[in-house]
Amino acid sequence: MKLGNDFKRVLRQIEEEKGLSEEIIVSSLEMAMVSAYKKFKGGNHQTEVYIDIENGEFTLYEVYEVVEEVSNPDAELTLEEAKRRGYSDVEVGDFIHVEVFPEDFGRIAAQTARQVIIQKLKDAERQVVYEQFADKIGNVIAGTIFKAEGDQILIRLNDKTEAIMPKEEKILGEKYITGSLKKFYLLDVRQTTRGPRIIVSRTHPGLLRRLLEVQVPEIKDGIVEIRNIVREAGTRAKIAVSSLDVNVEPLGACVGKQGQRIRAISDELVGERIDIIVYNSDPLKYITNALSPAKIVRIEPLLDQDRSVTVYVRPDQLSLAIGKTGQNVRLAARLTGWKIDIKIKEEEKLPTMKDLFMDISDIEADKPTAVDLFEDLPKEGPKKKKGRKK
Repeated sequence: MKLGNDFKRVLRQIEEEKGLSEEIIVSSLEMAMVSAYKKFKGGNHQTEVYIDIENGEFTLYEVYEVVEEVSNPDAELTLEEAKRRGYSDVEVGDFIHVEVFPEDFGRIAAQTARQVIIQKLKDAERQVVYEQFADKIGNVIAGTIFKAEGDQILIRLNDKTEAIMPKEEKILGEKYITGSLKKFYLLDVRQTTRGPRIIVSRTHPGLLRRLLEVQVPEIKDGIVEIRNIVREAGTRAKIAVSSLDVNVEPLGACVGKQGQRIRAISDELVGERIDIIVYNSDPLKYITNALSPAKIVRIEPLLDQDRSVTVYVRPDQLSLAIGKTGQNVRLAARLTGWKIDIKIKEEEKLPTMKDLFMDISDIEADKPTAVDLFEDLPKEGPKKKKGRKK
């Protein structure tokens, strides 16, 4: 039986339109015809179909097991019946394939085959999409903003595939204009009854990591290592890096000439400020670096608290150390894994000439004057004159 003279051409057309392999399409057709035949014939027959791709011919078989006593006539034959049908070399336990010629499949059977074929092709197409993107989880992909649907943004990855960006994965304040092209972090790919559900993110630290790998060859080559990344997406991020080559300065490598590398990443993330921090195995030095750009006077670990420090800064550095709404110290704490308490270290002023003069004046003021000395002398009344006795 033939599927049609143009079977090969149609097969190629489906391959191009659906992006499916020849094996998947033919397998789907075979399964569809098996399902259609079972519905047409009724019962519980074990059926197999084989399609010749070159000429479009297909062969349909009912499969029977050779048994001593039949309990399921749809799937079993006795040894005597098998031999009567011409299978002389079989034994009990063997399987035989009996070719059938269902010319009278009928309209219902043909419609069933068509529906099953369409469904199988859809399933196969979804599986291809799933496998294609499941292998890219954790990578950056480009997509075009398609439309907003509630709190979600729909992104078109290609002509046949869309992704979803949930509300919590959107950068706060970023505008998602229909038709605009952006880069996304592929967060997850899930199989659902409606096909693969692809979830992307603009807030995940992994997006920043992948963008750095693209912009900084030293990171891609493994010379500079990213030790940790923390973000408050759209506003600020801190990245701890270290170098495996003493001749490569990690901060300079990441920032690039005149800041070109880090500026390109910041522009992609709608102006997000990115602090590059040099990692240090000494936690106190690491915390000092993490609080950049603030200048630290002293750090004291709290012995009665686990992974906690008190950081002292001068008054003019307090706002830098804490950051707007506490963002700088908050990100530094997340980056290092330490609890950080910021306190002011009062400046110890050297005495000025005025201070010295005032001190001398105070001393002089404490000295007794001539008047004070005179007033301190004992006071006596006027002496009486002694007269001569007459």
